[in-house]
Amino acid sequence: MPLSPVRPGAVYFSLLGPLSAVIDGRPLPLGPRKQRLVLATLLSRPNAPVPVDVLTDVVWPEGPPRTARKNLQVYVSAARALFGAVDGDDRGRVVHDCGGYRLRVEEGELDTLRFRTLARAGRAAGERGDLRTAARLLREALDLWGERPPLHDLRDSAGVAEEAERLEARCLTVYEDWAEAEIETGRASVAVDGLRDLVERHPFRERLRAAWMNSLHQTGCQAEALAVYDDYRQLLARELGLEPSPAMAGLYRAMLGEGRASVPRKATGATSLPADARHFTGRVDELARLVEVSGGPDGAVVVVSGPAGVGKSALAVRAAHLLADRFPDGRVHVRARREDGAARTRNDMLDELGRLCGVAGPARPDPARAEDSWQDWLSRHRALIVLDDVADEASVRGLLPRSGRCAVLLTARGQLAGLEAVHRTALAAPGEDEALELLATLIGGDRLRTDPDAALRIVRACGGLPLAVAVSGMRLGVLRHLPLAEYADRLGAPAGALDELVAGDVSVRARLAAGWRDLGVRDRTALARIAALAGDGRFTLERAMEALGRDERETIRAVESLIDSGAVTSPSGEVTAHAALYEVPPLLCLYARENAGPGEGGALEPALPPGDGVSRLVSRG
Repeated sequence: MPLSPVRPGAVYFSLLGPLSAVIDGRPLPLGPRKQRLVLATLLSRPNAPVPVDVLTDVVWPEGPPRTARKNLQVYVSAARALFGAVDGDDRGRVVHDCGGYRLRVEEGELDTLRFRTLARAGRAAGERGDLRTAARLLREALDLWGERPPLHDLRDSAGVAEEAERLEARCLTVYEDWAEAEIETGRASVAVDGLRDLVERHPFRERLRAAWMNSLHQTGCQAEALAVYDDYRQLLARELGLEPSPAMAGLYRAMLGEGRASVPRKATGATSLPADARHFTGRVDELARLVEVSGGPDGAVVVVSGPAGVGKSALAVRAAHLLADRFPDGRVHVRARREDGAARTRNDMLDELGRLCGVAGPARPDPARAEDSWQDWLSRHRALIVLDDVADEASVRGLLPRSGRCAVLLTARGQLAGLEAVHRTALAAPGEDEALELLATLIGGDRLRTDPDAALRIVRACGGLPLAVAVSGMRLGVLRHLPLAEYADRLGAPAGALDELVAGDVSVRARLAAGWRDLGVRDRTALARIAALAGDGRFTLERAMEALGRDERETIRAVESLIDSGAVTSPSGEVTAHAALYEVPPLLCLYARENAGPGEGGALEPALPPGDGVSRLVSRG
């Protein structure tokens, strides 16, 4: 519902429903569809410059015409004429700023800004213990929403659809806050009906379901409340192979006994998780194991390893989001590398963790005391830490909990074999069905079905690697005119396959290059020689001996060093070295062949002398 005018001549904008604007209660005509897409994008980032490239992608997702910039100027000029000037400033509401455009709007003139302010005030009241005020303010925020979904008239644009989804997610969180506040003040009856509808639309959202259970319980519908839990338990088991969280199970047990049940409160600790991947597909078994092990009552340290681009980070972030309710003291994500790919030091990451979690460190820089403070915090809290793209064991040893109930998820290309008492999940490229499902989410199922054989050739040329499949989908999403068969032919030519796997600033070759640089000279040399001889990347011990020109013992050590670094995958079950079939990911094979230097494609360095052990040079990310 639109905001009510408070002064003559004021313009009021709404995104929480169809895009609209009114002046003195009179609807304003917002022009043709492309102009409305521009306005919706500017209003979704109020008072902030929106680059011209972003506006262009929203308006012309399949590729802009030559006149795109001129057309944008026409749309902006029309908006200026329509909306007039801001009080005390005659430049107009839409101004050119930092290579883009900025729409200037005050809080009372845009429903999303008002919604944000009311939601923050409501949460602040709840944290003070003033639950009645919290419920009132949160309800005011929810009342700003129209009967239709936000921006539903423009959702065929991917950019606008993403913003609409973000708005809906915020609304759900506020609804959960409001329902819990009403239940805590004894007014469960006002929340129960709305919760039923939302749970049906968002069946995996645990806070919604817990609030619905408790509202039914407090309004005397005991059997229905218990049935809600049983339905949820069966849904999780059937779809994800999981059990409800300990908090949800505790609520259920409380309802079976005497006394008033309490809604599991949302986690209130520090949160710095990246957004969950919109196109995440598959990995059902791996995700279930990750959630089960990491979410246990005693905490755990889990290493997720695998080749570059296999989806380690996406899996860890998805698991962290699913586990949010089990870690009330924080869910934080820290990158273990700098932007240039160099490994961060342990002290650098320790400082960031301390800032994110509010750990009181020593007054003067003292790494030993800072580590003690961090370990003390871990021992007294229940938090989930994601350390992403870890370089080696030494950089994270002092960051892992020695006691307590915290959990840590580590992602790394290498095995991090030097870490003790950890659970391990090794990711390989997913099967063809999952890879095709990912491709379909990016290019559309209808387009994939026009040539399923070509789609299969695409994912096979990518080796099933999620990063490569995603880049292919992004390229095909832009090149709507390109037949799938033609793109499959391009990928099928080894000399140019990596040139095709680039979408904007996302490059498969760049990701492979980072791992290649991290390998030591001995490992690079061995990998280049094996890749040159193993056409499809698969090889046996005998084939490796032939490629490396070494005896059996030295070859085994060289192959195991490559396994340790993440450059070679090994069988999942126990098998002798002679019976094992090893594999270099196909795209890494291509990269190794085209980047082998004079010392890497030719003679190898002398073998390690006996007793020196295997060098564990861990490849990253």
